[in-house]
Amino acid sequence: MSEQGEIIGRRVGRKAMPQIKSNLARRHLAQKAAFAFLWLAGLVVVGALLAVVGYVVAQGVRVINLDFLLTPPRGGLSGEGGISTTIVATLYLILVTIGIATPLGVGAAVYLVEYAGEMQGRSGLIPRLVALARFGVETLAGVPSIIFGLFGYALFVTAMHFGFSLLSAGLAGACLILPVIIRATEEALRAVPRSYREGSLALGTTQWQTIWGVVLPAALPGIITSIVLSVGRVVSETAVFYVTLGGSYKMPTSLLSGGRTMALHVYYLAMETRAFDKAMGTGAILIVVIILINVVINCLSSRLMIKG
Repeated sequence: MSEQGEIIGRRVGRKAMPQIKSNLARRHLAQKAAFAFLWLAGLVVVGALLAVVGYVVAQGVRVINLDFLLTPPRGGLSGEGGISTTIVATLYLILVTIGIATPLGVGAAVYLVEYAGEMQGRSGLIPRLVALARFGVETLAGVPSIIFGLFGYALFVTAMHFGFSLLSAGLAGACLILPVIIRATEEALRAVPRSYREGSLALGTTQWQTIWGVVLPAALPGIITSIVLSVGRVVSETAVFYVTLGGSYKMPTSLLSGGRTMALHVYYLAMETRAFDKAMGTGAILIVVIILINVVINCLSSRLMIKG
């Protein structure tokens, strides 16, 4: 019986071989088609990026020189002057915004992951508040930036009498990037293996000592990435700062001084003056700054991953 079964199996296998080969050929063809589509999509995206960056840089490099970088704008329809004060205002705004948003965002993420994570599925007031906070963070991540600008204008500029200033813009910008920092930091904290926490607690440390000495250092690459990405958002944002920063082309001298970021300066040059060439020059510098920020992200992340 066994010999007959082997003979029958061989005959069935021989008959099924063409069909098996045909199925394998179709699968390989489908795989090659999928890979070709993915490569095509990637090339289209890279091509579009290079086209935009190349065009702006090629048009803007004509006006970029030391005089353009070191002199302040003079206002008026002619768009005379350079961009020195806009560079300084952008740097100040980054420091204020990140200084406000980073401790709040990282602290909120630590609480949601390390403390509130144990409350999931429970009933009571605190778990409901935690669920509401998570829902609020997810909702804020999708709110248009102009809404944050109007909120900042109503609260910080008008109600709190900060006026059009770096402080008002920094607070509004912090509200804008808080969801980014919270979500990215949460993911970084969740990526830390639970065995790290258990091993630290087994040595007799408190939960806070474990978070401060073990979890946060392990999650540091992701946290830094979220902060640098937020810096890029601040550099490239216009809607929020259009209604909170004031748009003054003068050098800011304090937190209550107004100013103009490079992105906002591009908007003013393109929409309110005839100096479109200088708008392209400012845009070129802005693109270079954003590219450098992404390079910094990759370098910091790779170095911290190697050290970790």
